[in-house]
Amino acid sequence: MNRIIRIAAALALTMSLAAGAIAAEGTSISGEVKKIDESAGKITLKHGPAKSLGMEEPMTMVYRVKDAAMLKQVKVGDKVTFEAEEATSGYTVTKMQKAK
Repeated sequence: MNRIIRIAAALALTMSLAAGAIAAEGTSISGEVKKIDESAGKITLKHGPAKSLGMEEPMTMVYRVKDAAMLKQVKVGDKVTFEAEEATSGYTVTKMQKAK
């Protein structure tokens, strides 16, 4: 009986970790850097649908960045993947990296 409980617990843990990984993949947005404004802490990104933000259509938008150091890691024309969140002051990029 103990063995069955341990197996069921291990299976439940594995399933919850897999579900979390799938959910995290859905929040990533693919885009291209169009403009960088370091003095304002903003970046303009042309991107596909951003379902995590409720945006079903591709568009070009200006985002604030959570950390200004992100702006030094990319240049205009770079393909990126990023995550963003909506705040009262607008949309903010929370994570960004060059696409592979």
